[in-house]
Amino acid sequence: MSPMSAARSGRRSGTLCFVESPVQLLNVLEWAHRAEGTDTTDRITLVVLSPTDPMTRGQLRRMAELARDEGHTVRWEEARGGAGAPFHTIGGLAGALRKAARIVIGDPFSRYVQLLLTITRAAELVVVDDGTATMEFVSQLARGERLVRWHRRGGRPGPRDVVFAPVSAAARRRLTPDGTRRTVEVFSAMPIDSVPDGVRVTRNDFTWTRARFGPPRMTKGADLVGTSLVETGVVDPDRYLEAVQALARAHGATRYFAHRRESSHKLHRLAVETGLEIVRPDLPLELIARRGPIGRTILSFPSTVVHTLPLALAGTEVRVAVCDIDPAWMTENASPRAQGFLSGVTGTARDVHRLASVAPAV
Repeated sequence: MSPMSAARSGRRSGTLCFVESPVQLLNVLEWAHRAEGTDTTDRITLVVLSPTDPMTRGQLRRMAELARDEGHTVRWEEARGGAGAPFHTIGGLAGALRKAARIVIGDPFSRYVQLLLTITRAAELVVVDDGTATMEFVSQLARGERLVRWHRRGGRPGPRDVVFAPVSAAARRRLTPDGTRRTVEVFSAMPIDSVPDGVRVTRNDFTWTRARFGPPRMTKGADLVGTSLVETGVVDPDRYLEAVQALARAHGATRYFAHRRESSHKLHRLAVETGLEIVRPDLPLELIARRGPIGRTILSFPSTVVHTLPLALAGTEVRVAVCDIDPAWMTENASPRAQGFLSGVTGTARDVHRLASVAPAV
C-alpha cells in the first residue's frame, strides 16, 4: 500500500507540523499554500514548540495569527517552560503523533524534534526550510553522517551528544526514505545539489508571501540586515561592528534590521557607534520587506535572506547585495567548516549583487 493510500485508509489522518521559529512557520504556510487544492493539506495542525527568548516568541505569536487567518489550527506549547515541560509536551502530543499521516518539521537538527520523530509512524515526512541549515541537513543525509549544525566546532562529540546519539540516529533513519513505506519531501528555497535517493525536493518560491503582501513602497536609501554570527561564536564582535560601520558608510545605509538572536548589548553598541537606526522586526524579514517601506538596496552578510529575499521581492526594483565574510573576522573557536559553508551560501545565491569584503571603518 502506498503512503497516500495508507493515509486515506483511516488508520492515520491529518498533518501535524512542528515549528520552533518564525521562519519555519512562514515556510509551513508557503508549503500549505503550494499544496492548496490537493488532499496534501487535509486537517493541518501547527504545533509551536515555543522558545524562551522574547523576540522569537513575539514573532511566533504574530505568525500564529496569520496561520489562523489561513484557516489552520495552531497549538501553542510552552515546550521549554521549566524542567518538566518537555515531558508534559511530549506526553500531550504522543496521541496526535501516532495518528498523523504526515509530519512536517522545520528543524531536523533540533533535539526536541528528533525525539518527537521517534514516536511517529507517519508515512510522509516533510522538511521545510529553517534557513541555510537545510543545505547542510540534506548534504549530511546524503552522506549518511550524523546531524550536526554547521557552526558547531569540529572534533569529538560532547557528553550530551553521546547521551542523545541513539535518539539522533533513530531520527536520521526516520528522515531517510525506505521505498514504499515512507516518503520524504524537502520544501526549500535553498540551492540543494546532493539529494539522497528517494528524497523529493520541492521549490519554495514564496508565492504565498507575494500574494498576501505588497508590493512594497521603496525608500531612496539602503537597509542593512543583521546576522547572529557573533552570537553563534563564528565572527569576532569587534570585527563585525567595524564591518557593519564600513558597509553602512559605503552604501548610505540608515537602518539595521536586527536578527532575532542578536544580543541587546551588541545592538546597543551598533546603535551608538554606527548611528544606524536599529529595527527589531515583529515578523520574518521576508514579510517585513514585502510589506515595506524598504530600501532600494538591502545589504546582507551570508545568510538565508540572500536566497529568500530575491524570491519574496520578485517583480520589484529592490536590489539585494551580499558582503562576504573576511576570514580575518572569524574567531579562533569557529568551526573549521564555517568559512567554506558561508562562502557556499554567498556563491550559490541567485539574483544578488556580490560585494567584496569591506575594509574596516576609519
